[in-house]
Amino acid sequence: MITHLVNVHPDLDPDELVANLVPPPLFRTASFDSYKPSPEYPSQQEAVDALQEFTRRWTEPPRRGLFHRRRRGSGQATGIYLDGGFGVGKSHLLAALWNVAPQPKAYGTFLEYTSLVGALGFEHAVEKLRGYTLLCIDEFELDDPGDTMIMTRLLGELASTGTSIVATSNTPPNALGEGRFGADDFLREIQSLASIFTALRIDGEDYRRREIDSEAVPWTPEALDALVAAHESDGLQVSRDTFAEVIDHISTLHPVQYFALARSADLFVWPDVGRLARQDDALRLVALVDRLYDAQKPIAASGVPLTGIFSQEMLDGGYRKKYLRCVSRLDALTSLAHDEHDADACG
Repeated sequence: MITHLVNVHPDLDPDELVANLVPPPLFRTASFDSYKPSPEYPSQQEAVDALQEFTRRWTEPPRRGLFHRRRRGSGQATGIYLDGGFGVGKSHLLAALWNVAPQPKAYGTFLEYTSLVGALGFEHAVEKLRGYTLLCIDEFELDDPGDTMIMTRLLGELASTGTSIVATSNTPPNALGEGRFGADDFLREIQSLASIFTALRIDGEDYRRREIDSEAVPWTPEALDALVAAHESDGLQVSRDTFAEVIDHISTLHPVQYFALARSADLFVWPDVGRLARQDDALRLVALVDRLYDAQKPIAASGVPLTGIFSQEMLDGGYRKKYLRCVSRLDALTSLAHDEHDADACG
């Protein structure tokens, strides 16, 4: 069945928005046992051991005595910052920790939390998250001072009432010469909260080992028609809108509503892709692609390769890391569409 993304208008229900703060399907069953540390990088096993020790606050009965009462009475929860390069399993370990923590708990990207605050308002967002056992923040970003200040304030409010906070960051493989995000950068920007965080260093190689300069392969219009027909015959939901229509539609929605867009189809088809001229359009697309990537929804597109939609000026600007991460994810999702099509052809 063919549907259209432009016809999806999700409601902004506060309870549903908070309920969406869970690990993506890729990590729903992540555990410490399923993480395979490399013997070449001892820090990987050390991180697993430290996180398992961290979970004892929820699995062991509280200790009695003066020292324990003093720690609990401070009201200041401890936090962990997972410091490492791209593809060393930080998100896997973050999800594994979330999976063993007691409810209520939340797992989301930096963008998801800042979008939640934007949608609900700061006080309402704090009210919804206050009392949570654990807040997991994947891909903490520092490229927007305003968002960083909002997030620091949010974490301060929650940490003061006993919520434990664990965060990671990502440096995409395309960001050559930029190095990883780094614990020093993180702690410097959240000075008021730095004392509650312990940095766990995770060394290693990118397990994906993706090609740095790979380019998404566009489809011909005829091939797109054949792909859509094949998916329809298999009873799958196909969302088909021109790229310009997608960009126009997401400008009418709040980024927290993009969850519903990602769930609206099994395959997303975007004919007539063109390069983006406006930065606000580009940033909204980054948010949408993050949701599609979390859901592992393939994209098939014609026109300009999706990995080439950001101008050099955008790639050289303040949101460089966001755009490069998006390029990497667009490459993965378009490759997924080609892989599924090749598998069907062989079958």
